[in-house]
Amino acid sequence: MQESTLTVCYIIASVTFILGLKMLSHPATARRGNLIAAGGMSLAVLATIFLYHDENGNALHNYGWIFGGIAIGGIVGVFVAKKVKMTAMPEMVSLFNGMGGACAALISIVEYNHLVHRAADSVIATGELLIILSGLIIGTISFTGSMIAWAKLNGRIKDFAFKGQHVLNLLLLLIIACTAAWLVYSSREGEAGTSGHPLMIFYFILLLSVTYGVFFVLPIGGADMPVVISLLNSFTGVAAACGGFLYDNKAMLTGGILVGAAGTLLTILMCKAMNRSLLNVLIGSFGGNAQSGTAGKQQGAYKEISLSDAAVVMNYANKVLIVPGYGLAVAQAQHACHELEKLLTERGVDVKYAIHPVAGRMPGHMNVLLAEADVSYDQLLEMEQANEEFPSTDVVLVLGANDVVNPAAKTDPSSPIYGMPVLNVELAKTVIVNKRSMKPGYAGIENELFFQPKTSMLFGDAKKVLQELIAEIKSL
Repeated sequence: MQESTLTVCYIIASVTFILGLKMLSHPATARRGNLIAAGGMSLAVLATIFLYHDENGNALHNYGWIFGGIAIGGIVGVFVAKKVKMTAMPEMVSLFNGMGGACAALISIVEYNHLVHRAADSVIATGELLIILSGLIIGTISFTGSMIAWAKLNGRIKDFAFKGQHVLNLLLLLIIACTAAWLVYSSREGEAGTSGHPLMIFYFILLLSVTYGVFFVLPIGGADMPVVISLLNSFTGVAAACGGFLYDNKAMLTGGILVGAAGTLLTILMCKAMNRSLLNVLIGSFGGNAQSGTAGKQQGAYKEISLSDAAVVMNYANKVLIVPGYGLAVAQAQHACHELEKLLTERGVDVKYAIHPVAGRMPGHMNVLLAEADVSYDQLLEMEQANEEFPSTDVVLVLGANDVVNPAAKTDPSSPIYGMPVLNVELAKTVIVNKRSMKPGYAGIENELFFQPKTSMLFGDAKKVLQELIAEIKSL
């Protein structure tokens, strides 16, 4: 009876995962979908704790350790989530993703040790060993790669690459695959026992996986971090699915497959949005210290605009499109931006937001940022929609975005971002760009947009500038 009830709980949890993922596809239902999926996961965890029995009929015990760990993790998670700033959200996502990979790797380590002891006088199941090794390798790479991504995003380490590093990475991956294959082969029927699957070889694979995870992410440039985070997220999902296979746990298997598939699809879509292949992202080091193409060109003179002039132009416009970027997140200016939008709307101006798919430091960064400020979802335009609106737009206000509005992506074949779809802000009648300075963006190249006749620069911290702009408009 308990086994049947546990199975039903797992099925319910699996359905909530699928339903939650579907609801995440639209901002209006995303929060509710997240809560539904979290409820399903809670059901699966509690059902496992209280209803699971092994083949000998033994239930779980050590409830003190189990609930103590849940309590500590829950308290730390709530505290960190409430304290984290929106600018640090990409690091937080990477950190949490890494923890998932670490859990999958730890499961493989524990289960391999159990497998060795159980198989001392019997045959090891090849399929079980394959699953354990897959979870170990993929989970470890996801963990170490996510930790490097976290450190790079918060500035603790910088891009690092040396000649032949990609060859070394491929060599490491080949050694990992060959060593794992040898371990499986040596554990085949007729060669069971502890001598057939030495722990030293297993931990050697673990060490190689840690090394590969570090060197895999270390050379990848900052502008590609959203793609890398999404890819590592898919790795974590696959590693979790291995755990689901290992324990014959339907909820864990379903969740892992959904995360792996969603992460893979998102990675492909983001590469498409950048007009680059995944291979180019992983070995191109785009966004590191690029100094080619337009990086060293003198584009000419730029012009500045005063706050009062900017206020007049925006106040008397018919349509205004706001392009949010990482600079908006750094300044924590999303609430001031929403206030400006509401003020202009009250004065009869049609205001919308143009969202580039890779703006910010993680997938959907700008959407999350604006949602926090209660910006209406109906006002968020995806890149294709926004590009149709720019020709009829009176003013475009670019807030901290750089590479995603650079016309060089369309006009300069020597540029490292050439071919990447961008927001065609230059088609608007007037472009106002807010930046702290003329420093290039993550791609390390100059932006042609800043030197065009219809573009004016409005320097300063985004939050301070927006607050002063609001005051100026109110005084008109």
